[in-house]
Amino acid sequence: MVLPGKPLQQQESSDSVPARLDPKEAKNSVQSLIKGLHVLETFSSGADELTLSEIAAASGLDAGTTFRMLNTLVQAGYVARIPDSSRFRLSLKVLELGFNAIAHTDLRALVRPMLQSLAGKVNEAASFAVLEGSDVLYIERVRAGFTRLGIDIRIGTTIYAPITSIGLTILAFLPEDELDHALSIPPRHPIATVPVPERNALRQKLAAIRHNGYLVGESLISNDLRLLAVPVLGPDGWATGAISVVAPSTHSSDEDLTSRVLVPMQSVARQIARAQEASGAASLGTIPV
Repeated sequence: MVLPGKPLQQQESSDSVPARLDPKEAKNSVQSLIKGLHVLETFSSGADELTLSEIAAASGLDAGTTFRMLNTLVQAGYVARIPDSSRFRLSLKVLELGFNAIAHTDLRALVRPMLQSLAGKVNEAASFAVLEGSDVLYIERVRAGFTRLGIDIRIGTTIYAPITSIGLTILAFLPEDELDHALSIPPRHPIATVPVPERNALRQKLAAIRHNGYLVGESLISNDLRLLAVPVLGPDGWATGAISVVAPSTHSSDEDLTSRVLVPMQSVARQIARAQEASGAASLGTIPV
């Protein structure tokens, strides 16, 4: 990228690694990656939303390099543009960088003991997820004993919300403008074997979930699993996340899973909602992109 008003030679110089990087180490490093990490490091609890110029100043990069780094991070899902502004912020996808990035978050610490209690009570695997853009992000997942399921969902996994039971349950309890925004974002990681539902059919399904207060049925991703999902609702009645319980289809029907698991799940969902409200973590429920 050639910036107007600057000679090419100056641009190449200003596009170099920030001064805090040891020049000897630079020979054995991927400098573009280091620059991208410097951009991520500029965000903090005291500066969670920044403009391009603020990020450039804080990271020690020139405006052109910062622009390219931000565009790349936005495309990869690690940084989000604030709608109707020139500001940026980190997205929850940063949590996917590793287990330890999630291990110390207040939200996971709040949810884990409640999911453990639920999994122990119903003897089935349980998960908690929030909405990030058009994806669900799995914040916590607890297995029941040593049972292994035929689907590899881990803490930090993101899946397009309209093709997951837990995602549909969150979408069903969103304000109309947030729902429209989420559905306007195309899948970042489509699953070829799972078709994206047609919009009218999807809205009918969401209306049915709202009416029932939960969703139960076979997994849309793995047909040998059956799931029941309930929303975690904030004080305003909108979803701040959802929990799901999954069981092998050969062992449970919809009726059996609902009769065994629904009441304990709804109780845990209310506990999580109260804990979120008390800690101020409820705002993490939906993250626009």
